[in-house]
Amino acid sequence: MITCEGEESGGGTSRGRGVLEGAFALLEAVEATGEAGLTALAARSGLPKTTAYRLLEQLAGLGVVEHHGHGYRMGPRLFRLGTGWQPHPGLRAASNGPMQRLSGVTGASVGLCVLREGRTMAVLGVAGMAEHLAPIRPGATWPWHAAAGKLVVATAPPGAPLNPLPESWRREASAIRDSGLALDREELVPGVCCVAAPVVAAGDGVVGALCAMVDPSYDLRQLGRAVAQTARAVSAGLHGPLAVRNTQTPTGPPATHMAHR
Repeated sequence: MITCEGEESGGGTSRGRGVLEGAFALLEAVEATGEAGLTALAARSGLPKTTAYRLLEQLAGLGVVEHHGHGYRMGPRLFRLGTGWQPHPGLRAASNGPMQRLSGVTGASVGLCVLREGRTMAVLGVAGMAEHLAPIRPGATWPWHAAAGKLVVATAPPGAPLNPLPESWRREASAIRDSGLALDREELVPGVCCVAAPVVAAGDGVVGALCAMVDPSYDLRQLGRAVAQTARAVSAGLHGPLAVRNTQTPTGPPATHMAHR
């Protein structure tokens, strides 16, 4: 347990919150550095060195971080907990097979993304042709105006914490809602185009965006049809096994024969 003295006395709640904030500041420092010593982690987290040492040792005792040489790095317990996170129950299980098949048919790098803290964040990823330019790793983030982020923002209830939005956004958001697709034509990464479609859960609306990244020579209209079909298959998978059997993921020519623009 991560503890601090006097937690049960008056003001204990605020002190306990301060300890948790310090522990998370250290975890963010470890994540940012990959591995670092006490002095560097204390400086990066803004904590006194003695406090940082006490918290790191408690985190190490819990398996959240681990010692490596004279430094600290992420521990296996945090990895196990983190890989279990998903934005909607069953979403990872419903997505994995369709995403693999979409990548196999198109050759695209395929991701499942959500919007968190104003940025597009990957939940799952399948390596494909864009891997060398834009690898998709769970937890990786991009600006909100990646194709997947634009899709989620365009379909979100009013009040998303992204203001001020560009003046052109209202028109683009309307086009995304009308077509059910969001596009990125090398807007974020030169040499990478992306198409995203919504994953929808009954009662919760859009819970994520399925995206596929390819090189600029691909026919994005054809890719968009495959991405939309796969997103529907994932959405159906959230509604039960019967729906999955009645919804097919895309079939078509192998990636090397995909039509170009």
